Amino acid sequence: MAEKNIKNMIGKVFNDIADAIETGQFGERVRVGITTFGSEHGTANIVEGAEIAQGRDSSIEVVLIGPKVDSELTQVVVDSEDEGYKKMEEMLDNGELDACVTMHYSFPIGVSTVGRVITPGKGKEMLIATTTGTSSPHRVEAMVINGINGIIAAKALGIENPTVGILNVDGARQVERAFKQLIDNGYEINLTESMRADGGCVMRGNDLLAGVPDVMVTDTLTGNILMKIFSSYTTGGSYESLGYGYGPGIGEGYERVVLILSRASGAPVVANAISYGASLAKGKIKEVVKAEFEKANKAGLKEILEGLTKDTKKAAEEEEEVETPPTEIVTEEISGIDIMDLEDAVRALWKEGVYAESGMGCTGPVVLVNEGKIDQAVEILKKAGFIA
Repeated sequence: MAEKNIKNMIGKVFNDIADAIETGQFGERVRVGITTFGSEHGTANIVEGAEIAQGRDSSIEVVLIGPKVDSELTQVVVDSEDEGYKKMEEMLDNGELDACVTMHYSFPIGVSTVGRVITPGKGKEMLIATTTGTSSPHRVEAMVINGINGIIAAKALGIENPTVGILNVDGARQVERAFKQLIDNGYEINLTESMRADGGCVMRGNDLLAGVPDVMVTDTLTGNILMKIFSSYTTGGSYESLGYGYGPGIGEGYERVVLILSRASGAPVVANAISYGASLAKGKIKEVVKAEFEKANKAGLKEILEGLTKDTKKAAEEEEEVETPPTEIVTEEISGIDIMDLEDAVRALWKEGVYAESGMGCTGPVVLVNEGKIDQAVEILKKAGFIA
């Protein structure tokens, strides 16, 4: 076994040298994984996209994580979707992968993804902040953090001073005020102007179609819908053919570079998502996350957010104290809970001695519990009125 591993290592070194001579690119290639289970269009669709990404960029190495397939790409064989997620996380954590693309992944609360689209008005690329996950259960607080997440993604892509616009949804004006407070306190946010005659940094539908800002800030559920429209408006919705997918999960202190695809994403989007992940890894997104949150916190981000959520937190403090049960591994998801009720649902389970955590999957908020307590948790949440 040891002899075989040594031969594989030697073979890889010679392959890397050959690639470097051919392309003129010396040094370690960026390794981007992709899990191949779960696509509505089949495993072959994911593999096709991965091969497109590899074929057009020799500076990256694409790694397939899934069932054995007929492909010359590097493969890590696993037997199930859950096993694929675990292997992906293990490889990210130990440095075997620089980024990974996957589907239907549950991020912790505080982490949300920045999508990347090609707008139809002028064919301009635009980042949508954010598109899955949730930065906070509080809508306006989440949108403020979403804006910072969008700036982080843009800077990791090499846009030094990205323009930022706020989509005209509920809470937009509060977000604008928070951004201007951060600007006054020294954090740089390059607010742009609407293309409409009355201007302002609150964006209309026209700005969305034309891709006026580099970063369009919105709430996650609206962003998710926009991603689906931009990705599949030419195909009728069943096949996402345009753009770069739903993007990387970003949050303060979050270390993994995990990018999200829809189960409806076609091969072109798969390829672009892999390229997006490679660009972020090359742009040292982990360092950008740390630097931007440090600057934002220095400019009073946490105090500004505290002001936005003080009424909600005061109400929570007045509620009955609930002791957290002993921590358990939580892998089972319970969906169908409104985002505004998510933390209350977790507390309801804690009161009954069931350890739970909140999260956000691709289809919305989820409560995560241990697989051995899923039935008990569902019954508790039904009786409490959180799910039907």
